[in-house]
Amino acid sequence: MTELRIRPALPHDLDTVLAFWKTAAEGTSISDDREGVERLVARDPEALILAELNGELVGTVIAGFDGWRCHLYRLAVRPERRRQGIGSALLTAAEERFVRLGGRRADAMVLVRNETAHHAWSAAGYETQEQWRRWVKPLAD
Repeated sequence: MTELRIRPALPHDLDTVLAFWKTAAEGTSISDDREGVERLVARDPEALILAELNGELVGTVIAGFDGWRCHLYRLAVRPERRRQGIGSALLTAAEERFVRLGGRRADAMVLVRNETAHHAWSAAGYETQEQWRRWVKPLAD
């Protein structure tokens, strides 16, 4: 594998990221649109982290920190590039960011049905917390 480049997303990357998530990310969210991702990058320019090989987007993670908790979303790696250390490199970058910001624990949103992801998160040292359930309410029609 050539050298992996890890960097924050820039506004001109967003259409590429959204297209990438359609093939590399499991599931979609109400905020998986141009407006939602633009708002994320405008509010926290270092939260959306990209992995590139030879200028090609091969992975993403959102490392959101609200000043209290560290949240990981959209860890996605191009399917044909999985099991090559890209996800690990993205998680390392996210965790280093959290430490710089004063974070003490990271959590991740992972779909129950995404068994492949469960193995990856476990290998990275993350554990499920079965006593918790996610409660959601859409704020728009």
